[in-house]
Amino acid sequence: MPSLARKLLICAAVDGLIIQPLSTKGQRVSPPVRIKYGDAVVSSLPRDQSPDTSTPNSCFEAFGIVGLFTVSRLSYLVTITGRQQVAQVRGFPVYVVTDVALTPCTSRSEAESAIANTATKLRRSSPDKPSEDSEMESDADAASVGGGGDVEDPGALSDRESSENQNVPEVGGERSSIAEDVIKRRGSYGRFAQRWFSHRGWLVDQKRNLGMTSVGIDQSIAANGSTKNGNADKELSDTVREEKIDPPPGPSTGESLVPKLLRFAHIWLGTSKSFVFSYDLDITRSVASRSAAAAATAGVELPLHQAADPTFFWNRNLLEPFYGLSDGSLLLPLMQGFVGQRTFVVDQHPPQIDSQEDSMELSDMTPSRKSNEGTPPLQEAPTSRRPSEREFVITLISRRSARRAGLRYLRRGIDDNGHAANFVETEQILSSPTWDRSSKIFSFVQLRGSIPLFFTQSPYSFKPIPVLQHSPEANFRAFRKHFELLGRTYGPIQLVNLVEKHGVESIVGNEYEKMVNKFNELNAEDTQPLSFEWFDFHSACRGMKFENVNLLLDILGRKIEKAGSTVEREGRLDRKQDAALRTNCMDCLDRTNVCQSSFGKFMLDLQLKEEGVDMSAQLDQENSWFNTLWADNGDAISKQYASTAAMKGDYTRTRKRDYRGMVNDLGLSLTRFYNGMVNDYFSQAAIDFFLGNVSSMVFDEFEATMMSKDPGVSMSEMREQAIETSRNIAIGDDKEDFIGGWILSSPHVSDTIKALPFEEVVLLLTDTALYLCRFDWKLDKVSSFERVDLAHIVGIKVGTYITSTISPAEADESRNVGIVITYEPGKFDIKRTNTRSLSSTSGWSEQPSEQDTTSADNPPAAPSSILNQGIFGAIASKPQQGVTTTTPRKLALKALHAKTAISNARDVKRITEEGQINVVATEIERLVLLNQPPPPTSSRGDDEGGGKGKGIDSRQQPKSIIERGDIISLAEAKKSTGILEQWAHGIKKLVWA
Repeated sequence: MPSLARKLLICAAVDGLIIQPLSTKGQRVSPPVRIKYGDAVVSSLPRDQSPDTSTPNSCFEAFGIVGLFTVSRLSYLVTITGRQQVAQVRGFPVYVVTDVALTPCTSRSEAESAIANTATKLRRSSPDKPSEDSEMESDADAASVGGGGDVEDPGALSDRESSENQNVPEVGGERSSIAEDVIKRRGSYGRFAQRWFSHRGWLVDQKRNLGMTSVGIDQSIAANGSTKNGNADKELSDTVREEKIDPPPGPSTGESLVPKLLRFAHIWLGTSKSFVFSYDLDITRSVASRSAAAAATAGVELPLHQAADPTFFWNRNLLEPFYGLSDGSLLLPLMQGFVGQRTFVVDQHPPQIDSQEDSMELSDMTPSRKSNEGTPPLQEAPTSRRPSEREFVITLISRRSARRAGLRYLRRGIDDNGHAANFVETEQILSSPTWDRSSKIFSFVQLRGSIPLFFTQSPYSFKPIPVLQHSPEANFRAFRKHFELLGRTYGPIQLVNLVEKHGVESIVGNEYEKMVNKFNELNAEDTQPLSFEWFDFHSACRGMKFENVNLLLDILGRKIEKAGSTVEREGRLDRKQDAALRTNCMDCLDRTNVCQSSFGKFMLDLQLKEEGVDMSAQLDQENSWFNTLWADNGDAISKQYASTAAMKGDYTRTRKRDYRGMVNDLGLSLTRFYNGMVNDYFSQAAIDFFLGNVSSMVFDEFEATMMSKDPGVSMSEMREQAIETSRNIAIGDDKEDFIGGWILSSPHVSDTIKALPFEEVVLLLTDTALYLCRFDWKLDKVSSFERVDLAHIVGIKVGTYITSTISPAEADESRNVGIVITYEPGKFDIKRTNTRSLSSTSGWSEQPSEQDTTSADNPPAAPSSILNQGIFGAIASKPQQGVTTTTPRKLALKALHAKTAISNARDVKRITEEGQINVVATEIERLVLLNQPPPPTSSRGDDEGGGKGKGIDSRQQPKSIIERGDIISLAEAKKSTGILEQWAHGIKKLVWA
């Protein structure tokens, strides 16, 4: 396997940022890499062009490259400046990222300033760190790089000290009050607590301006970082970083959000301790998956970035600028999730008498300062060990999927490709401390993920009601894709559903069960049927009786035992796990982690029994080493999805539940509620951007609407389906020839030009009529439609259509183009509304009788099949009696933006806004002129039969009905945009951006 660079030098040269890989023992020297200022083009340099590092603070050392990203014209290199070893797997160390540096690539002055600042910060954080020439750098000091370690992380500390801290007891340690939890560390209360409880408070944000020169650190940070028992206010405020850049002239909309993006990137990629990596081992694959991948490549070792599972390769998009280099030493895959490890001792023949001597002991896998990378960490030998005692290592690896990544209420359910939100593969590995090839390595894989249906929940409620989305057919298509994918990867799937059988959660739970039954009924021969177990966790464990989880084990115990685990020995698989458990609750966090830890303990007992150890006979039955490992795993996954530690963690750690745990859970619920309303919207947009799901245009869209769209749902497919559905519903006459359909936006109130908010509608055109269909995008159904006879259209106006000026995107005249169609309501212009009853709703005209709407000469459009079933109520105008005066009505339509953050990321080319409107207007005009009668001729001409000929001649040179001009000009929009509207947007921007 090609070797990855374990150390890098980052320097600023005349023409670009220089990355110089440092060679270690056994490694060949890799050439330096240059990132050109301005356009951030990455290229290799000759090996003899090494950067000048003689000037103090002219460079800094990094442990790897996270990637490179560009927002508008501003590019930043993200490098790992802090790492900490959390495990050793097969003799190779596994690290968690504890800090990163973001270095601007815009100009030399900015790069030099940022590099000097980073170098100073690193020197302050580890003043006593000895220099080492070996390839292994001591990581014990790296954990506090940046001053304060993970204090800045919104969810890096919970009701425990991190498992890497050696000198702090994990169980039975220091207790604190709820107020201390909020202020200091234990609840993972994020930036909300940092701001409100800091002695500087919101003044920090007021001091930040739109420009930045570097990623700096506050001058008040002490050289040795924060201390555990120090002042909580000072500890929080001292870790706030100020980021400053000198923006180029004329910044775009999204550039104003760059400071917030940089703060998020520093926390998310660095101090949150969410990302793990290894230089030598592919940690994105389980034991079974690694074996299958090796077989597929015929034993050829691929570079890590090629061997890594794309599902769990999180910085793949950020590393894309480096893929073109001939040398792959910089391509270091990062995985979001959790890696933890414990050693424990068990007795094959435990004494049968009471003894105060512990028969198990806990130790961490963090290496000593002098340990080498390839050597397992040294452990203190027990003072007295019985000959029958054996030592094992348990390693827990959780891999979060990058496919439908995001935060709690903003990423629910499933996407069109069958990827579920918060999907996590958790592998529990049992091995010897030395990972001896002759010893067995046991691997047990479990899955968790959101219920694989289209549904949403509002973040503005403590217990929001799930809202099912899209049609049953669309749900089943995605559902089938999901489980076909899981079946190919893991084999048969046992589903464990923990949501409530009664109450709001049952809405999605019942639909889940229906989909499972339908899947099994339509099951293909090559697809394994799904086993489904619905265990109402809250009902079974009511009254803090969490021990009732054992009831679930009683049900599934035999199935788990039959599925077994993967066993590897001598580099070959002796046995492969036959099935996988997929567990879910609503968030797939708290209840899920409690049950998964129980399943893991059940399997561990079986594996140790196979090794000749009876866990039920051990003197120590608390198994704190196991409980804390799974509790840490639950906290890590919860922080990455909900920004707080996991609830019910007290039971996972101690197997006991009391009122203190309930009070702590209340605090966590409040924090989740706040984050869901305030922090998560921007964070979700940033995550989608870093993963490459959207382009940097997402920040322009976010500043306009304070939210972003879900890239996992294909809007193009939804719109095509909406056109087809609307066509089947609205066009009931088979004699009408369908010409085309478009998706446009329109005021939510009919016959108005400006009635915010606008909504996406379906416009259908036939050879005789125009249909405006209002569509329910959540249910994939037509809510109402209007039919306009083309002969009644009297005018079409095309031009600038600006409805708001509160954001630059909405005030851009080239991107805001619309059409207004004016018509005189006639006999067969109708409006139908989906009332789900036989009754009609009020509309713009009175309801006629059946006799009124039917005539021999001009029969009305045939009602749709839905109308015949009583789903739609019809509203049509009364027949005209003689000559009557009608009030013209208007259909106002606006083109959708041609370029969006999602379409740019997928390189989708779409017609411009003006082009969209011109196509619609031209087609409507052509058919209108064909449907309108010819101008009247003289009576003599009619008598002689020449009227017809004259009519044809007159229509050969028709007068255009299209008028070019502003519908709502920029000046008019500025006048109509009120102060209250501007204030409302300003408040939203203050809260969310």
